[in-house]
Amino acid sequence: MVVAGYNSIAPRSQLYGRTFTRNPRQAREIALTYDDGPNDPHTFHLLDVLDKKGVKATFFMIGKYVDQRPDIVRAVCDAGHAIGNHTYTHPNLIFRSKWQLRDEISRCDRALQDAVGDRRTRLFRPPFGGRRPATLRTVRQMGFIPIMWNVTGFDWSAESADAIERKVTRRVRGGDVVLLHDGGHLAFGTDRSFTVAATERLLERYQDQEYVFQTIPALMAEAE
Repeated sequence: MVVAGYNSIAPRSQLYGRTFTRNPRQAREIALTYDDGPNDPHTFHLLDVLDKKGVKATFFMIGKYVDQRPDIVRAVCDAGHAIGNHTYTHPNLIFRSKWQLRDEISRCDRALQDAVGDRRTRLFRPPFGGRRPATLRTVRQMGFIPIMWNVTGFDWSAESADAIERKVTRRVRGGDVVLLHDGGHLAFGTDRSFTVAATERLLERYQDQEYVFQTIPALMAEAE
């Protein structure tokens, strides 16, 4: 039971099915990913920071917030970033039926399509990283690609931008997928100012070291 529970939430585990967590072939590349948006004003602030540094990232969005603020989703796409499906209400999918999973993914996909049309991608990230074997099978049957991560900023509970930066830099090795958040699943408007500040510091640090920041689709293409 302990092993089963661990592998249902461990981001790098492949026991319950293959997921994309990093590209070890690219030692000088990093993919920044942001979950739980769109969110006002912090998604906009992130877009400003990323634009200033000439960086593209990937945003996994909650459908109910997409319906609430499609203008933010369009701004993300217009800036050239990738987006992905993060379900409609952000449930832990370990405790959801196959029908409920399909409904969550489909509703989020409809919201994204209403907001940006065909500019949405087929990327999917399970909330909390929670999945079972049936979860990943269903995701693929629906035409989505499950994306996890291998570096976590723990920004949902961080007390400073410094703390987020330290968590990330301890784990970066190259080819990494970094998990951060531009929103919060519990409420629209969650304060992510520490994440915005940490992002700017991470970009400065790794660009000075000649790392390149990629979207998930770009990093995946290079793994093929």
